[in-house]
Amino acid sequence: MGNVLVFGASGQLGQCLRHVAAERGNDDLVFLPEAEANILDTDAVKAAFAHYQPTYCINCAAYTAVDKAEDEVEIARKVNRDGAANLAQACTEYGATLIHISTDFVFAGTCNQPLSETDEAAPISVYGLTKLEGEQAVAEHTSQYFTLRTGWLYSEYANNFVKTMLRLGRERDELRVIWDQVGTPTYAIDLAGCILTIIETQNQQYGLYHYSNEGVTSWYDFATAIFELSNTHVRTVPIRTAEYPTKATRPAFSVMDKTKAKTNLGVYIPHWRESLKACLGRL
Repeated sequence: MGNVLVFGASGQLGQCLRHVAAERGNDDLVFLPEAEANILDTDAVKAAFAHYQPTYCINCAAYTAVDKAEDEVEIARKVNRDGAANLAQACTEYGATLIHISTDFVFAGTCNQPLSETDEAAPISVYGLTKLEGEQAVAEHTSQYFTLRTGWLYSEYANNFVKTMLRLGRERDELRVIWDQVGTPTYAIDLAGCILTIIETQNQQYGLYHYSNEGVTSWYDFATAIFELSNTHVRTVPIRTAEYPTKATRPAFSVMDKTKAKTNLGVYIPHWRESLKACLGRL
């Protein structure tokens, strides 16, 4: 298979890749330390590719502070667009395949049908816009790529909604949670498994894919399920997005159709409650 370079290895998905690779006995992944893995440093990127001669590159590095991005447009754009372009160019130069992670935030969230890869992307936040620009940069600079759009990522690693809810549930008697934003949670362990399946099967059906867990839920119902399955006793109160104003606008509906991923990538995608149970069992 050859070396697989992982950029952004210290983040949530990078840590999940490390976990799943160890479970599968896959020792081809090279988790680059941050000092070697600045995707904005073209010399560092080229040096890593020259040294490791990878057959695959996984880009887990991203600017993901959704609200801060509204004020930090240029740095968000540098990381999410220019960094992705740097990796795509290096992949072309070294004949490697790029696996790039994108987001459901590329959609406006105004429709009520599951979104396919061919539906129009019309981001309503700086974060979503810069991630869409990253997708476009990848497609412009390499033909050997898999761009995986995902959303609502959580796991036992790093900071995420599940861990935040568990902490707040221990501290408070009541929590107010938004109910009018609808999507699908994604267990980052499952996403890591999908990425490794692409590599291990040497899949060449390149292009854009959607990947989240199966099913549909709101943040309110997701929080309620977290408390129910973890036996945490806290009252949840549904509120509208307007009652919890944020700097960036979020898509109201970002449920993604995963038919293409299931057909072309040969992956089984669990229901979000099934995966949530698995995660809570590890916390």
